[in-house]
Amino acid sequence: MQRSLSLNLVFILTASLLLSACSRQGIYETAIGLERSSAGLEADTVMVDDLEIAYLRNHQTVDGDTIVMIHGFGANKDNWTRLAGHLTDDFNVYAIDLPGHGESSKPLDIGYRLEDQAGYVARIMETLSVGNAHIMGNSMGGAITALYAASYPERVKSAVLFDPAGILEYESELVDLVMDGDNPLIPKQPGDFERLMDFALEKKPFVPWPIMGVMEERAIANRDVNEVIFAAIRDAGFESGFRNAITRIQAPVLIIWGKEDRVINYRNGEVFAAAIPDARLELMEGIGHAPMVEAPEESAELFRAFLGQPVR
Repeated sequence: MQRSLSLNLVFILTASLLLSACSRQGIYETAIGLERSSAGLEADTVMVDDLEIAYLRNHQTVDGDTIVMIHGFGANKDNWTRLAGHLTDDFNVYAIDLPGHGESSKPLDIGYRLEDQAGYVARIMETLSVGNAHIMGNSMGGAITALYAASYPERVKSAVLFDPAGILEYESELVDLVMDGDNPLIPKQPGDFERLMDFALEKKPFVPWPIMGVMEERAIANRDVNEVIFAAIRDAGFESGFRNAITRIQAPVLIIWGKEDRVINYRNGEVFAAAIPDARLELMEGIGHAPMVEAPEESAELFRAFLGQPVR
């Protein structure tokens, strides 16, 4: 049974809360909590070394494999909620906030290179006692997923890379903008978050204005740590180390890429597929940089088909 939240329900919830004069923050927390619950998820935290790590997990454990979901740069664990709603009946899902993101600790003085972050994922999974699992990642999280799969082959059943970073054989609109000193991925002032959404997503989900406002405020508040993280990862796609590392991946790999991606050119998918043994590439028409947000049901179907499961 799919448990994703309907848009009408979000609208009704928002309207009722507005009429009751709730704060924007209260509206945001209530709506996000309801969406998580509808997807079969609940929030929790865990201490990993000196870092507090926030994550989502199944409200009820099921008799099935585990999926670990790793968000992209400047994003958070809730980017996976829509996809998780199609999977939590059959899989035990963990969607984590990486250090520097979401509700996790945001120190400025730790390493944020892709290799560093793959190491944090390993320690988080060890602390949560997550063993052999399917790993999914989007954008920066896709690159982290690939490095994790290459470094810990015994822990990975399969890897799914949604528009992954790490290889920039073919440049994108983002590269041109960053070279000109304009990075749309780091909101700095009001209006920038809406620009980010327009740039990254071709098929944008409905987000009521009070919730969008809180998301923008949080993104702007994270500017300093986002600048540090982006500086640590910006050149990885032009270096050979990542490309050499992913040739060591042993698990089957599914690469899903939106053809309208302006952040990372979809043609890099062919380079990934050629570099990774036993990799399959699926291109999605009319989708941008985050297929799991823009087309969650189709993304879930691609994953199930990849595992040889019946498509629902």
